[in-house]
Amino acid sequence: MSEAPVAAGEADLHAHSSVSDGTETPAELMAQAAAAKLWGVALTDHDATSGWAEAAAAVPETGVTLIPGMELSTRDGFTSVHMLAYLIDPLDAGLLAETARIRESRMTRAEEIVRRIGRDYDVSWDDVLAQTAEGATIGRPHIADALVARGLVPTRSAAFAGILHPRAGYAQPHYAPDPLTGVRLIRAAGGVPVLAHPGTRGAERVIPPDRLARLAQAGLFGLEVDHPENREDAKPRLRELAAQFGLAVTGSSDYHGTGKPNRLGELRTSPDVVERIIAQGHGSTPVTP
Repeated sequence: MSEAPVAAGEADLHAHSSVSDGTETPAELMAQAAAAKLWGVALTDHDATSGWAEAAAAVPETGVTLIPGMELSTRDGFTSVHMLAYLIDPLDAGLLAETARIRESRMTRAEEIVRRIGRDYDVSWDDVLAQTAEGATIGRPHIADALVARGLVPTRSAAFAGILHPRAGYAQPHYAPDPLTGVRLIRAAGGVPVLAHPGTRGAERVIPPDRLARLAQAGLFGLEVDHPENREDAKPRLRELAAQFGLAVTGSSDYHGTGKPNRLGELRTSPDVVERIIAQGHGSTPVTP
């Protein structure tokens, strides 16, 4: 935990670098945060914290506060559920073991997807590796980039709407713990858990109250309500549930550089909520200018 309270400003609490499926290095991401006139940004690469050091080194030059984070993969049955984890201890044994297992499964899953696609399209695993930064957590976005490079689709978004869409028959799930385990892992690592983009499938698919109650009891801090991919019809219900269970509401862009149309800083989290996250997190500390 910080030795003194941090007077926070508005922050974008969900952004990716080339350590996972963003297209910019952690340092480039920090520069973009400065250009967007953000007080702070959370680096939340998928199941990885290896970009923190580079991002932290860019803080003095950019003047942007770094909130160390991660987007932890979890799964509820056949549904992928992501947990944003702020200010975790990157060396926590339980979290390290789980993320290593997730990344290994992601790799195996990606190889199998490419093998299946390769039966029908001219793309190989080497094509995917050519689109992946060294040490990055390989996932479907890298496969999408390989499809773009091969001229099979025009953009990453088009790949997800077509060849990589579940209806195309090539995709398959990877291992991830259940959401309740995810919340407990994050809290055990000193972190602050927020349920990422819970309204992407609309009001009828918002997490049921009984399930959300269990997550809140386990230590869930908030819901990422203001997100570009949450459907508008879901947001009122999400705000109701947040109020019902005493959860904070956050706002974030889910920035991926050129990997998504989302703009860094287009949605932000209020200073008071940022300060509450910083006050609760004790696995690591914000890096301030």
